[in-house]
Amino acid sequence: MKITVKHIGLASLLAVLACAPFMLGTYHLGVMVGLAGYATLATAWAMFSGPTRYISLATAAFFGIGAYTVAVLSDLMPYPLVLLCALGIGALVALVVGLSTLRLAGVYFVIFTFGLTELIRQLITWFEVNVSGTLGRYIFLELEPRDIYWQLLALLAVTLGLSAWIGRSRIGLALKVIGDDETVAAHSGINLARTKLMLFVLSAAIITLVGAIQSPRWVYIEPVIVFNPTVSFLTVIMALLGGANRLWGPVLGAVPLFLLFEWLSANFPDHFSILLGALFIAIVFALPNGVLNALEGMWKRRKQETRA
Repeated sequence: MKITVKHIGLASLLAVLACAPFMLGTYHLGVMVGLAGYATLATAWAMFSGPTRYISLATAAFFGIGAYTVAVLSDLMPYPLVLLCALGIGALVALVVGLSTLRLAGVYFVIFTFGLTELIRQLITWFEVNVSGTLGRYIFLELEPRDIYWQLLALLAVTLGLSAWIGRSRIGLALKVIGDDETVAAHSGINLARTKLMLFVLSAAIITLVGAIQSPRWVYIEPVIVFNPTVSFLTVIMALLGGANRLWGPVLGAVPLFLLFEWLSANFPDHFSILLGALFIAIVFALPNGVLNALEGMWKRRKQETRA
């Protein structure tokens, strides 16, 4: 592969971000951990939902699965093996869910994925209370915030690389056709079920891994913490704000929205959900295709006006 100025610039940016823990205090490093986590979640979500236009609200379900996998297995096996188990469990659950639901479309898929989070949360709550005799679990791992940050940064880089590769591959083209018109895609010879399932499983596995990597931050977790629907809604809003069909769109949307989320939750804890809902509606109406597409459209119109 030919190395370009763009590749050098991205490598330099990644190197600077990797050095951030040596230059930031505890609070700001925590903010960077949250930013890296949500940027990865939004990018992984857009990998499937961007081209297919299937709005999934199951992010919190897979995020929670990853966190609980670490909580259950961290005392039984080495940490890298725990992450591999989380990745495998997330992929397996996504495979079962995908085989059952990817024939749904529109609002039915949205409702099912939202209900999936609540179903898994209730099942784990019942198991913890009636079988294990407790509601939450402790996670004792010798991981500092900078270790978690570096893992998330590496996962973000891998996720962006996968998204770029998929966008240039035949799979990416097939997904775009599916998003435009599934009937046309089927008549074009595209295997709808297999293509959608493959990307859904990959997206869900990455989301599960994010939950697994971030779980040691809490030390103590319970279902209401890691299966929080806010994770799903924030991920969707971030991806839509930046542009779910753009490689860097989800990251661009994650940065300002996460910082706004931190400020709102600290200053308006009782009204945060209302403000989040209003923001969601505003983004859908004002920037339905993302801020990058809006800026590109403004630039093209200005060029046309200048030529005229």
